[in-house]
Amino acid sequence: MRRLRSSTVVLGGMGVLAATITACGSDPDKRCVDPVTRETLPSYECGSGGGDDDGSSTHRGSYYYGGSIRDNRVSGGSFDKKAVDTGGFGCSGSGGG
Repeated sequence: MRRLRSSTVVLGGMGVLAATITACGSDPDKRCVDPVTRETLPSYECGSGGGDDDGSSTHRGSYYYGGSIRDNRVSGGSFDKKAVDTGGFGCSGSGGG
C-alpha cells in the first residue's frame, strides 16, 4: 500500500478546512434597496445600521439580503437576513447567536 507524504495530507486537510469555514461563515450579499420599488439605492440611504430600524425617517432604504440584481431591481432575496439561506458544505441551516 502506498504511503502519502505528510505535506500532501496537511495541504489537503487545509483545503477542506478553508472551504468549510468560508462556505458556512459567509453572510449573504447586503444591498440598500427601496422597499416599495425594490430599486437599488446608494448605501447612505440605508444609514449605518446593520438592518435594524433606528426610527429615523431620513433614510428611505432598507437592507435587502441575497438575491440578484437585474435592471437596477433586486429579486430572489429577502429584507429579513435570517430568511436567506447561505448554504455551504457542512452547514446545518440553523444558526446560533
